[in-house]
Amino acid sequence: MIIGGGFAGLAAAKQLRDIDADVALLDRQNHHVFQPLLYQVATASLSPASIAAPIRSTLAGQSDCQVALANVVGIDTERSRVLVEEGSAPYDYLILAAGVRHDYFGNDHWETVAPGLKTIEDATEIRRRMLLAFESAEHEGDDDARRAVLTFVVVGGGPTGVELAGAIKSIASKTLPREYRNIDTSTARIVLYEGGPRVLPSFPEELSRRAERDLIKLGVEVELNSRVTAIDASGVTLGDKFVPAANVFWAAGVSATPLTKTLGCETDRAGRAVVGPDLSVPGSPNVFVIGDAASFTPEGSKSPLPGVAQVAMQMGAYAGRVIREEITGGTSTTRQKPFRYRDKGS
Repeated sequence: MIIGGGFAGLAAAKQLRDIDADVALLDRQNHHVFQPLLYQVATASLSPASIAAPIRSTLAGQSDCQVALANVVGIDTERSRVLVEEGSAPYDYLILAAGVRHDYFGNDHWETVAPGLKTIEDATEIRRRMLLAFESAEHEGDDDARRAVLTFVVVGGGPTGVELAGAIKSIASKTLPREYRNIDTSTARIVLYEGGPRVLPSFPEELSRRAERDLIKLGVEVELNSRVTAIDASGVTLGDKFVPAANVFWAAGVSATPLTKTLGCETDRAGRAVVGPDLSVPGSPNVFVIGDAASFTPEGSKSPLPGVAQVAMQMGAYAGRVIREEITGGTSTTRQKPFRYRDKGS
């Protein structure tokens, strides 16, 4: 049983091809999303169809793999059953690859006014708000109201925030000016707030500084060491400073699927399941957690592996090989060696 049709889940499913086993992949959506390009859908550069592929089509060559549209609500490791809204289903092996969602750090009410970017639906909502902002500004007679409508705030200076802020400013400056008569879209204000000392904190410092310079050259206002303390429909607050903005987009944090808490294992601050060297849950060798839902710290490292597609795919392939070897041969030589991530670059 594989829960999740993202990079990790699909990589695991492909490893389980042509073996004497029944494989099932469950997901709440019927399509796989190429998440690295979601920001281009959000900024109207790509259509959703360009970055989404039906899971059934992707696994069409695996007749022994069933794909089911289901909302998993829990996992009973004692009885080896996956709990879905309609009931439950048994498993011999379980791979949890359900990913992450936005984390508003205890301020979930911000989500309605500051959408994040993790799904096709998120991307189309951000695109709708962005394009409607320019339409509204075109016929707004009040100068202050127009400035607020043309102010876009992006909270979070990681890859998603940097890409989103840069793309919005690029479109406003280079693509849209010819489309409007009453406003100059190039004057749109894009502000990127990052709580830490640099953007792209997971990258080498030299690349962070280069990214910051490029954003500023493009016209994005980069505000570092700036923590948003409140968000509402009229703008954002940072301490005693208020910034009027009709559009706020969230890219500041993620938390793991709530399903990890039903495993009964240790989780980190983001809710990710802390897994062993073979990516299994301690005490449950037949339950694997991979991809963004897993917290795995390699031997000799001080921090867990990042939540990126490369890590997810390699974890999926590893877990799939372990199960394949145990089903076909009884033991797994792969499991005897700890998972090792090979970074191919960013």
